Amino acid sequence: MSGPKDLDPSSSPRALLGAELRHAREKAGLSQEELGGRIFVSGSFIGQLEAGTRRMQPDHARLLDEVLGTGDFFQRNCGVSARSRYPEHFAEAAEAEAEATAIRQYAPLLIPGLLQTPGYARAVNRAYDPTAPEETIEEWVDGTMARTRLLDHPTKPLLWAVLDEGALRRVTGGPAVMAEALRHVAGLARRGRVIVQVLPFSAGAHKAMEGSLKLMDFEDAPPLVYFEGVGTGRLEDDPATVARLRFTFELLTASALSPEKSLAMIEALAQDYAHEEHP
Repeated sequence: MSGPKDLDPSSSPRALLGAELRHAREKAGLSQEELGGRIFVSGSFIGQLEAGTRRMQPDHARLLDEVLGTGDFFQRNCGVSARSRYPEHFAEAAEAEAEATAIRQYAPLLIPGLLQTPGYARAVNRAYDPTAPEETIEEWVDGTMARTRLLDHPTKPLLWAVLDEGALRRVTGGPAVMAEALRHVAGLARRGRVIVQVLPFSAGAHKAMEGSLKLMDFEDAPPLVYFEGVGTGRLEDDPATVARLRFTFELLTASALSPEKSLAMIEALAQDYAHEEHP
């Protein structure tokens, strides 16, 4: 396994923690695999902690302090690195997303967060919690919009999204919101910033009918896959699981419309929604 990249400790508490973990591990003369074995995780998980793509949990911090002789340093600091503006079940995935070099995602029910507009995000979050105060909804929308700034870079990360036709036809926030949302997705695709394919209803049954998936690749850490359900989420780094889900994504892209035909469908639907709003 290649060693983790040098991290800027000033960039985030988690980057500091990862840099300190690597320093303490190397000082103790342990490889990532050796340290992982002593705290009952894989060597790749240690690499992900050092690279800042995984969050350090309190149980891991306690064991690391014991094994590395660092007093209570990791226990004291893992709580700071865990603070997030995102829901607990999604926070670690959002943080990993920010470090990814490539993201491949299948979205069966809604436009993915990285492709959302403020209006669409507001409608989604209001649906998630109809009784939430308006300021809470706006905080959640701000969090989604912060994620979309990953796409401000002209080339990184690679984002390849397969959107189910149902996600495009489910009217979320009204016709005007949908028209704006689909035009935004189309604009990103036309600029070559993202690859978007639509999985049409006509494709019939497919391998990912049970739910969404997100695959993330990193420069100096093993890939991850993220599964999400209603109020739940889980990151997985098991190589066999990641390979199986990568094959699933490849099958989806084979069944989906080409990027050109997908763009045509998205723009046609955007026009239809605009006509609904202004007949």
